[in-house]
Order: sequence, then C-alpha cells, then structure tokens
Amino acid sequence: MQNLVKRIIGVGVIILVIVLAFKYCEFKKDDDSTIDYNTNLIQEKILNVGKLVVTEGHFSEVITYKNQQKYLMDMISFEKKALIVVNANVTVAYDLHKMKYDIDEKNKTITILNIPKEEIIINPDIQFYDVEQSKLNPFTGDDYNKINKSVKANLAKKIEKSSLKSNAQNRLISELSKILILTNSMGWKLQYNGKTIESDADLSEDLKL
Repeated sequence: MQNLVKRIIGVGVIILVIVLAFKYCEFKKDDDSTIDYNTNLIQEKILNVGKLVVTEGHFSEVITYKNQQKYLMDMISFEKKALIVVNANVTVAYDLHKMKYDIDEKNKTITILNIPKEEIIINPDIQFYDVEQSKLNPFTGDDYNKINKSVKANLAKKIEKSSLKSNAQNRLISELSKILILTNSMGWKLQYNGKTIESDADLSEDLKL
C-alpha cells in the first residue's frame, strides 16, 4: 500500500512537471511572438516613412549679360548684350529610402545610422530680351553655357540665404518624428550618434542636419 502511494505521488509530480514545462514553453512562445510583432510593426512604420520628402520653392532674378570682342590693339570693339529674366523652380528633397538604420530587438532600440543628404534640383527658365549682337561678336553656345552656369550659381546663393532648406529640414524632422512616436509608445528607444532621441527638439539638434 505504501509503495502504491509513492507511485501515485511520483506520477503526480511527473505530470505536474510536464504541465509546468508546457506552460513555460507557451509563455516563451507568446513572448517571442510579441517581439516579432513589435519588430514587424516598427519595420512597417519605417518603410512608410521611407519616402521622398520634397519641398518646393520659386525664385526670380534679372541679369544683364555683356561681352566685348576687341580688335586692332583694342582700338575697335564689338559688344553683345542681353537682358535676361530667370524664373526657376527649385526642389529640396530627402530620399528616406536611402536612410540606414539598425533594429536591436534584445535592447528594444532603433539606431539611425545614416540620413541621406538633401538633393537640391534647380530648373531655371531663361528668357532673353533686348538682345544686341554683331556678326563679329554673335551669341554662341559658349555664351549660353556661361549664362546658365552663372544663373545656377546665383540661385544656389539665394537658396542658402532663403528659408527653403530649413523648411525642408522641418518636414524631414516631421517624418522622422513618426518613428519616435512609435518607439516611445511601444517602450523602445530611438538613438542617433550615440544619443537617445526623446523629442522633436532632440531630432533637430542631435541629427545635425
């Protein structure tokens, strides 16, 4: 009788151990599934953010172009000139498809490794007015190339002094903040350059755009 009781207790202990083992495995499986779900959700959000962020602007300027050809020891000269009106559409774009990042599931951390530099595209419409030239000094392809180069250089300076680039950066930060909001809501961290990003202000300062 005593042996029977011991056997029943032994069998009960084995069954209890097996039940607890199954419960533990189920718990681990659910935990892994949660990590996978979180990771997939974050990757999906980053893919949604990963798009072309474009800010557009318009610039205008008026240029007077002059050129002289001199002959006979500069005693005779032939001048050509034109009034040039420039209207340019400018775009500043960040291609976030090129953004590099790392997802650390163990430490629940997203690290931004690289943000692509802005791409500035200038499309000038150049119109010539009051063109004056002579057969000995006509407008040539070289003149148009010089004018186009000069126009783009002047526009680049205007862009640097304007608010177009800062507006583009603000739009970029707005897109990246979507990742920040998601990571915060899920208890993850967002890092860049060894720093933890906790707010939009940190994005502006620490991303060094």
